[in-house]
Amino acid sequence: MHFQERLLKCVTFFFYLLGIFIFVNLISKYMGRVKLKVLGLSYSQTQSGAYALVLAEEDGERRIPIIIGGFEAQAIAIELEKLKPPRPLTHDLFVNFAIAFKIDLIEVTIHRLEEGIFYSELLCDNGGSRIKIDARTSDAVALAIRFDCPIYTTEDILDKAGIILPEENKIRTDKSELTTFEPTTSSSSYADVPLNELQKSLEGAIIEENYEKASQIRDEIQRRKR
Repeated sequence: MHFQERLLKCVTFFFYLLGIFIFVNLISKYMGRVKLKVLGLSYSQTQSGAYALVLAEEDGERRIPIIIGGFEAQAIAIELEKLKPPRPLTHDLFVNFAIAFKIDLIEVTIHRLEEGIFYSELLCDNGGSRIKIDARTSDAVALAIRFDCPIYTTEDILDKAGIILPEENKIRTDKSELTTFEPTTSSSSYADVPLNELQKSLEGAIIEENYEKASQIRDEIQRRKR
């Protein structure tokens, strides 16, 4: 009887610790998340295939420029401008498929940043269970816009990749007006530039709204900090 009481106390204590562990993990997961909005797209008239998707924290000043391809930018721009193509595009087909099988996209999370590449996941709900699906960030954002679901990232990613625009140089939020930028070199071209010069160049690129250049300089600065 004494042994059973001790065993019961041990089991109770184990589940108590397990509950605390789960609670702390849930708090750290959701309290560390930051909601984002799609601020706009930038493109280059002289550099083929170079586009920047600009995301902004909903209740803050930080921006995340993400370099994407032409097809991905088109898929996002079409939905932002509420254009209706005569036949469904790939992302529209995905939405139609999900609706037909009663699958909803709950949220998109940009959860990892490695070597300048952003990794995202989709949280889907089929009415009985929720499933996370790995996705390219450009595809994830294109779907989030179509499902009208929230986009999140982490404070850590915003600290690493976020940039702040001066008050007098805010990007235009009218999605029908796309901001142009000049072609730039790759981040490897900044390898021999002193860190203090990189910081000045980053500030200049932000002021000029040259998000492609800013993201390349930002990646070089982050590479040196590792």
